[in-house]
Amino acid sequence: MNDLKLIFFGTPEFAVESLCEINLRFKINCVVTSPDRKSGRGQKIRPSEVKKYAQENNIKILQPDNLYDKKFVNQIKRINPDLIIVVAFKKLPAEIFSIPKYGTINLHASLLPNYRGAAPINWCLINNELKTGVTTFFINDKIDHGDLLLKEEINISEKDNYGSLHVKLSSIGSKLLIKTIRGVISNSIIASKQAFVEGLKIAPKLTKENTRINWNKSQKEIIGMIRGLSPKPGAWTLLKNGDNEMRIKILEAEKVNGISNNNVGKITINNGEIHIYNGHNIINCTTVQLENKKIMSAKELINGLKLYENSHVY
Repeated sequence: MNDLKLIFFGTPEFAVESLCEINLRFKINCVVTSPDRKSGRGQKIRPSEVKKYAQENNIKILQPDNLYDKKFVNQIKRINPDLIIVVAFKKLPAEIFSIPKYGTINLHASLLPNYRGAAPINWCLINNELKTGVTTFFINDKIDHGDLLLKEEINISEKDNYGSLHVKLSSIGSKLLIKTIRGVISNSIIASKQAFVEGLKIAPKLTKENTRINWNKSQKEIIGMIRGLSPKPGAWTLLKNGDNEMRIKILEAEKVNGISNNNVGKITINNGEIHIYNGHNIINCTTVQLENKKIMSAKELINGLKLYENSHVY
């Protein structure tokens, strides 16, 4: 396997551990990643996490604006890869994924077919799943629908949020990918079609609309959403405080035992804790972030912001 020609497609931090594991065991001929983007408050041009790793390890880098561009497709054809590996990248055209003789494989952070889509780690937490995992599969022309190769399942801890689960799945996924590469090349893995699942759960892209907290939901659902979006992008709500209205993210919260019939969204301060009501129960918000401010504890917010009697969120 030392003479294998491999191309790796990936962009975010989640893909870096897989790239590192592959680079330790095989020769990577090229990395394909997204063009540098403006990000952060200063809108500075920044490279992707995958590009940073490739630069540090002297791996050839391609950053196409258009995956269908003939010049780019011909660059891939000239490399003539035996296998393409994809981790957290956009949809590939057939002109690309059909080039390698062993096919194009993808690592997905869910137990397919459930949680197909852009944000599987977030949505399994938002939906309060008890288990999740990673799956490798052959790419075809439908997103996350290709023939399955290997899976690995893990339990989700009550303390897990997006950040911690992201780290766990990145780690086990990178190791599963190595097994998959070896199995595909040696022809020792038998791929299987994805089964039809009734009530299939999906993982759509996160938006401003679907990351906003609905305080009419149950205590469990609200806390699940907060866990699934922490530390980023953050579950958010609007805080009405006197005559002021501001956007606030709730990054950590816990349930308060007991029942309350306070109005939905009402805020009270209890022994240095920020309590928000959903009409039936109480959510204790322990870590928050006001828009354009640093992340802070509930105590820090209480010390720095006068909350009026009629304060509420919606």
